[in-house]
Amino acid sequence: MTMASSTCSFIFYVVFLIQFCSAREIMDKSQKTDHYEENHIDIYGKNDINDLDPALNVFFHVNDLYLGKKMPIYFAVNDPSTTPRLLTREQSDSIPFSSKRLAYLLELISLAAGSPQALAMEQTLKQCELEATPGETRFCASSLESMLDLTRGIMGMDKLKALTTNIHNLSNTLLQEYTFLKEPMEINVSDMVACHTMAYPYAVYYCHGQKGYNRVFEISLGGESGNIVDAIAVCHMDTSNWDSDHVAFRVLGGQPGSSPVCHFLPADNIVWIPSP
Repeated sequence: MTMASSTCSFIFYVVFLIQFCSAREIMDKSQKTDHYEENHIDIYGKNDINDLDPALNVFFHVNDLYLGKKMPIYFAVNDPSTTPRLLTREQSDSIPFSSKRLAYLLELISLAAGSPQALAMEQTLKQCELEATPGETRFCASSLESMLDLTRGIMGMDKLKALTTNIHNLSNTLLQEYTFLKEPMEINVSDMVACHTMAYPYAVYYCHGQKGYNRVFEISLGGESGNIVDAIAVCHMDTSNWDSDHVAFRVLGGQPGSSPVCHFLPADNIVWIPSP
């Protein structure tokens, strides 16, 4: 390795360490409030939650999609000043991202193995290394460039549109009863890629898609505390390949393949769809 490349790698690691300071605070809070489970829900694999957390009030049935529907929903807003940011592709490529290198990463950032933060990192790495289910594509991205390139490759097109949940004047009541203010509007797309934030010292998105098996909705919600949410929701129409221990079945009942599973997206998640 040349001196120049060594210097660049060192700079990137410094950026990594600086961002980790904010991330450590977030990951500490996640262990106290179980926000980690809400924000990453483990939508596509097993979940180790013994008791259903209030933050899991994001799942619903497809027949709940109608004007005037009322249901308790959990929405959280992250503080932008402490939220980990995406790295550049160059920075991302300079940092190992593998469960085989976890010990090295923990040593690099002076984090004890077995600590809550280390366990969260380990779970994220393992989630990112899982094999895709039949008909599904999945990847993890820590830079916007890689997220866009991989999503474009899946969809086979360059022009994409990002859909996100927008929360207006959110109160301190994260879990409250919401009413569907309008008839839910379905966004008719043949393909989509959903990207979910994961617990890690810098921003990591777990992205996945499955052609023809998902429906996307825009839903206007009014909370009992007066706040308004323009929410994005995804309905997974085929759950036959899901794990029977999936947390959604514990929230809604049912079993793999018995019925569709819908869920609201947190504000920091993204759904990519083709742009007209």
